[in-house]
Amino acid sequence: MSRPAAEDGSAAPRAFPAPPAERLPVDVFDSHCHLDLVELPVAEQLAAARSVGVARIVTIGVDLPSSRLCAETAAEHDDVYAGVAIHPNDTTGVTDAVLAEIEALAAQPKVRAVGETGLDYYRDWAPKDDQHRSFRAHIDIAKRTGTALVIHDRDAHDDVLRVLAEEGAPERTVFHCFSGDAAMARVCADNGYFMSFAGNVTFKNAEPVREALRVAPADLLLVETDAPFLTPIPHRGKPNASYLIPHTVRFMADVKGLDVAALCAAIAANGERAFGTW
Repeated sequence: MSRPAAEDGSAAPRAFPAPPAERLPVDVFDSHCHLDLVELPVAEQLAAARSVGVARIVTIGVDLPSSRLCAETAAEHDDVYAGVAIHPNDTTGVTDAVLAEIEALAAQPKVRAVGETGLDYYRDWAPKDDQHRSFRAHIDIAKRTGTALVIHDRDAHDDVLRVLAEEGAPERTVFHCFSGDAAMARVCADNGYFMSFAGNVTFKNAEPVREALRVAPADLLLVETDAPFLTPIPHRGKPNASYLIPHTVRFMADVKGLDVAALCAAIAANGERAFGTW
């Protein structure tokens, strides 16, 4: 999949990092990607995604500049929604003014999520106290703006679930790149939390994540790229983009023992329940 050179030879071809996947039988959502980090123009990314059945994309901010850019991108493209937030790794020194701007962005019509926010104990880039303070503030913003809450949870499952219980989760809560086990998936299911699976579910060492997928109800499943990260097998190691989601969806269907079209239809319906109609 590439853009041909101009007839006069002045423009070099722009190649995508991997060949296109087989088109899905029913259009799906990419519930979490970073369009601004993929080294291809947004319009080209969207066209490539549409060609394989990825009709809707939620592009996610991780700080103020990227959140502003995501909101602008969503406003410019009919098939894009945005999420805005301060990533837990960047929560040191976050001020009330920063959070106020996140809330103002979250009030825009095409911004449908507050996230990614949450807790990250894998890296120590921000003290836990700062992460917790920011996470609780983002939960409050999501509830006040009526948006979905998109959670980054890395090696912090118990505390993330505890904070959600203490604060009261928003009506629509999404665990981005679900990384828990089957027991955690059952807790999320009991609470009505959406579980979004990324390309890492295809990795050889991801059996606990696959066990979680097996028990997760179909009406709470989402799929994502987290592009340009977490590229699924068979293209692991190359930059990810939304047009590679069919590999993850077909893998998920196999793990769940579901027809691919039925899983696609569930993902599409769940995406609209989580982020709103288009």
